[in-house]
Amino acid sequence: MRKIQAGNALSAFGLGFTVPYLYIYVATVRGLGSFWAGIVLGVFALAALVALLFTGRVIDRRGPLPVLVGAAVTAAVGALFLGIASNLVAVLASAALLGAGTAVMQPALATMIVWCSGPESRTRAFAMQFFLANLGLGIGGLVGGQIVDESRPSSFTLLFAIESVMFLVLAGIALSVKLPHNAAIGDARPKGEQGGGFRAVLGHGAMVRLCVLGFVLFFACYGQFESGLAAYGTEAAGIDPATLGIALAANTGAIVVAQFLVLKFVERRRRSRVIAAVGLIWTVAWVFAGYAGLGHGSQTMATAAFISTYALFGLGEAMLSPTVAPLVADLAPESMIGQYNSAFALVKQMALALGPFVGGPMGATLHGPYIVTFILFSLGITVLALRLGKRLTLAQDHPMLAAKSRVVAVHKAEPAEVPA
Repeated sequence: MRKIQAGNALSAFGLGFTVPYLYIYVATVRGLGSFWAGIVLGVFALAALVALLFTGRVIDRRGPLPVLVGAAVTAAVGALFLGIASNLVAVLASAALLGAGTAVMQPALATMIVWCSGPESRTRAFAMQFFLANLGLGIGGLVGGQIVDESRPSSFTLLFAIESVMFLVLAGIALSVKLPHNAAIGDARPKGEQGGGFRAVLGHGAMVRLCVLGFVLFFACYGQFESGLAAYGTEAAGIDPATLGIALAANTGAIVVAQFLVLKFVERRRRSRVIAAVGLIWTVAWVFAGYAGLGHGSQTMATAAFISTYALFGLGEAMLSPTVAPLVADLAPESMIGQYNSAFALVKQMALALGPFVGGPMGATLHGPYIVTFILFSLGITVLALRLGKRLTLAQDHPMLAAKSRVVAVHKAEPAEVPA
């Protein structure tokens, strides 16, 4: 588990080097313009969607380890060639490799974490994964920002080269991992015949509800960070572009600070109710955003409210990370853990692709409707989560309480001896 988490952190560090600067690199440094930069980002997302359609079945048949290694090597090749690409075709092909590779890593890593944990320890394992990923992304972005220089294309080549090396390091670490083979994780290891692909997932009512909930979660949060919410902040709230960086830092800071502070709170409560609480927290976040752009207060108050919006999103994310991913694993049949992880990753990728498409224009021009829409989306998260809770077993919704119930059931008091 330690090796898997270390590889996860290093790959996130590499991603942080380039993700904030990909648009600038394509549009300005390579001189392809904003139109083709948008197309490249679209190809990046489309390649991820296509790859995820096939990832789950391969993970369940071959295991997550070879899939993770293959994805890391693919992403490394894509990053390296993207850094030296000098024409449109090369940039598009490299972006497709990078997008597919980074997308496939997610369900492969998630499945490895499931294999190396039991139901009671998965909450903390996924919380640690999310914490390290955000820490790696944040540090990578900060370091990359000190290296990047639009006037020197070689600085971008260096960024992509470092990212490529980090992916190869992840592949090397993965190859050194010996996945456990003991009875304690028997519930997490695939057995028998393989499942029926996405048809089986679609036939699982609770998983379908979780996927719908997941789409709304990612659409209303991550899908708005760098598009609709950023456009709204600059256009409606008059936020200085440099303040967007501070807001994103507040989001990351809230995650880093809150992740383990909220963990005990999350562990002791039903997962469905934790997700419902996140919907309420994000409703407050969107109200803060509404005040920033529509409240007609001072610019200082508007800026503080806007930064608070990102911080509240971070608090919600810290509560979700030890909740949603373990729930996906606990819903999956033993032979379809990879398929379920891939299906949920596909839903996330779709939300991230559609979020900017819908939220960007609304945030820039329809300020009032934009805020109202996403307040309703956040309240919808609460409603969907509570409805999902009715379809879950106790072990799925509250594994800690279920474990205690099993212990009580097994350790019955022995009858007192009757004296002769």
